[in-house]
Amino acid sequence: MLTADAMLLYDPPPRPPWYLRPALWVARRVTGKDPMPARMLAHAPKAAIAGGLLEALAAHGPGDLETRTLKLARLAASVATGCPFCVDMNAAGHDDAGVSRKEIEALLDGADVQGLTDRERAAIAFARALSVTPIVVDGALRDAMREHFSAREGVVLASTVAQVNYWARLNQGLGIPAAGFFEGCAT
Repeated sequence: MLTADAMLLYDPPPRPPWYLRPALWVARRVTGKDPMPARMLAHAPKAAIAGGLLEALAAHGPGDLETRTLKLARLAASVATGCPFCVDMNAAGHDDAGVSRKEIEALLDGADVQGLTDRERAAIAFARALSVTPIVVDGALRDAMREHFSAREGVVLASTVAQVNYWARLNQGLGIPAAGFFEGCAT
């Protein structure tokens, strides 16, 4: 399901605009990997800046929603969209978010993840529902969301899933493969 026999649709620009180079350097330095999505966005600097702002201002944990729930939702959305780069990126750092290797493997396989709270199950179901077409958030899922998340938390969760979907569509459309952030990701 998550194979990356994709090939880049275009080559990244050989020399990004001067004002994007510091951000590309920081991205490589922080991740230790080639920031291919950012490099590709250098073809359209306005899109690169918008994508950078989206990423910089996205929910990442305490103060937004608990880190574990966000990690589970990001990974569930990544798997649902079938984006190898997104799965790779969002599975990385699972230990730091309190997500076990076994839980990651179950999500990757589309299996039921054992030991989750009802809140985490609702977040995963919501992420999956928002990451397929057509989007269907049925009454039971709406009820679960209202029961387990405040309005603010629900908006944070929906915007986080939407962010994953943005990157998934961009990466898949441009043929960007997994970069090796997570050692167990099928590439």
